[in-house]
Amino acid sequence: MPISSLFRKEVLAMSAYKVADARGLIKLDAMENPYNWPEDIKTSWLKTLKDCPLNRYPDPEAKQLTETIKHLNRIPDQFDVLLGNGSDEIIQILLMALPSDACVVAPTPGFVMYKQVSQSLGLDYHGIPLLTDTFELDLPAMLAAILQYQPSVIFLAYPNNPTGNLFSEASIREILKVAKGLVVIDEAYSPFADASFMSSLPEHNNLLVMRTVSKLGLAGLRLGYIAGAPEIIEQLHKVRLPYNINSLTQISAHFALSNKTLFDQQTQHICTERTVIFNQLQALKAITAYPSAANFILFKTPANSANKIFESIKQQGILIKNLSSQAGPLTDCLRVTIGKPEENIAFLNALKNSLNQLI
Repeated sequence: MPISSLFRKEVLAMSAYKVADARGLIKLDAMENPYNWPEDIKTSWLKTLKDCPLNRYPDPEAKQLTETIKHLNRIPDQFDVLLGNGSDEIIQILLMALPSDACVVAPTPGFVMYKQVSQSLGLDYHGIPLLTDTFELDLPAMLAAILQYQPSVIFLAYPNNPTGNLFSEASIREILKVAKGLVVIDEAYSPFADASFMSSLPEHNNLLVMRTVSKLGLAGLRLGYIAGAPEIIEQLHKVRLPYNINSLTQISAHFALSNKTLFDQQTQHICTERTVIFNQLQALKAITAYPSAANFILFKTPANSANKIFESIKQQGILIKNLSSQAGPLTDCLRVTIGKPEENIAFLNALKNSLNQLI
């Protein structure tokens, strides 16, 4: 039986999400926190896992962890939270709950999973280009798309991935006023940005705020969450598979978030290093670095040189992200995650060597 007769045409037309092999390389490609835990924190964590009842199913609603998340994120009491196996699962849950003819809108370039999951489910997805020079929302184009397509969901990453910038708060509030469907503010990089819409939940009945602990320093746990009105979260729970947050993740995330001071310190180190790298990139005449409120920096290389520079940096033992193949405003663009100081120095030296090779 031919494969084409077994799967939907939308799935057949897609490409799988691929993760680069980073073995033996300094890994600066995936927006991870580069810092591990001190030994005393690791020891305390292992003690909490000792009595984990692995023979039993986990708490299906992860009640203790949910309460910790609500408290630490100052989520208003009248709003509920749904947990997911990373933000990816939450995006999938939300889109699976929509009618089959629903429309999804998001700015482009943006987080690839909005489009990937939408298309895998056969939904009508529309990417609205950002302003080329600033990567800011094209508000007239967004408002026109809302009027034309009447989307069931609009995704807005804040800060945006892969560009790193914070969209205009005024533009987002205008979208919230005009949109009749749900507006999801994806705050995956909120630890590095002094901005959030979490406190605005009471102002908009169509607002959902989504976050993850991955960028904070817990990428291996695969835990995301979304906050919103109880009547909306209730519908999402119907689609969520049972026991989607395993016992080890629940215990580990609760322990980690109870040691928030450690992550606050690491976040500050990353933000400090972000400033250093940005200034160093700006000093390179051949490079255009874009301001970032996240834990990565997008930068443009000389015309038609991104692939060569990416491979040269990789040959020097450092893996960053090549975005040039996405074309459009990302043509000639590379993205580097902020690492430890010594990793950042190694990256900058490798970049300078690569640029010298082009001369």
